[in-house]
Amino acid sequence: MAEKKSFLLRVDAHLLELIKRWADDDSRSLNGQIEYVVKKALKDSGRWKEPPDTNKEE
Repeated sequence: MAEKKSFLLRVDAHLLELIKRWADDDSRSLNGQIEYVVKKALKDSGRWKEPPDTNKEE
């Protein structure tokens, strides 16, 4: 599993409430929903690159 890093994110209160509702609908945590949406946007735009496999034996 990839290393997780934390950072502060400031968002509009209305946007946060909408994301919370969406997360609840999808049975995800708020953090999980934000990560899902960002990753999907990266994939949809062709910007997603798989991280290198650091556990790979050579």
